[in-house]
Amino acid sequence: MGKITVETCDIEGLKVITPTVFGDERGYFYESYQYEDYKAAGISAVFVQDNQSASRKGVLRGLHFQKEFPQDKLVRVIQGEVFDVAVDLRAGSKTYGKWFGVTLSAENKKQLFIPKNFAHGFLVLSDYAEFLYKVTEFYHPNDEGGIIYNDPAIGIKWPVPEGMELIMAQRDKNWGGIDSLNK
Repeated sequence: MGKITVETCDIEGLKVITPTVFGDERGYFYESYQYEDYKAAGISAVFVQDNQSASRKGVLRGLHFQKEFPQDKLVRVIQGEVFDVAVDLRAGSKTYGKWFGVTLSAENKKQLFIPKNFAHGFLVLSDYAEFLYKVTEFYHPNDEGGIIYNDPAIGIKWPVPEGMELIMAQRDKNWGGIDSLNK
């Protein structure tokens, strides 16, 4: 190991990963993912699909999850900056309904590992951002669930600058709160 630094979070299973970046006058190099390093850090997930999205400032995507086919996710930003959020939806978890947020950017190169059965979303803080995520289960469009981003029962403190207008998909505006999941 040694090529990554792993920070554990207050919510069990979530991990912030910072790679070791090798740079000189030509630029930089780092391994964005290396199975043995991640396995040594307790992340032995087998990823089956990579996804990439591009969004402009003010776009808020989420909070999404897969119901019957949950996914572990390893997320990072390759251009721009986002505030990334995970919400614990694991039945019986002592941190059920708790959230964790971290700023991911092309500059800090941090990644967030999100275990299965978490809702996930992000807010774009820069003018433009490209977001990458590795997942352990294929996407099933009819299996997607969601929670409204501003559910007071969760209390996410999104860093929305004054004057920023949120840009969201209609479905993301219409999700219910966390309490609607148990009905």
